Amino acid sequence: MKVTKDMGIMDAVNAYPDSVNVFQAYGMHCFGCMAARFENIEEGALAHGIDVDVLIKSINDALDAVDLTK
Repeated sequence: MKVTKDMGIMDAVNAYPDSVNVFQAYGMHCFGCMAARFENIEEGALAHGIDVDVLIKSINDALDAVDLTK
């Protein structure tokens, strides 16, 4: 698993830019928000009413799919 729920939002985005599309698909447009600088993914997901386990699976599935195309 590449991304975990305890990773910082910006840490995940910086390490895995392809995760941005998944965050946005879930309504997490946090990248300009000050909270994204100190919240982890679980905290951000909870603030948006998102099931963090589903979000993490979606992000990692998307990252795995990108890896397969390289």
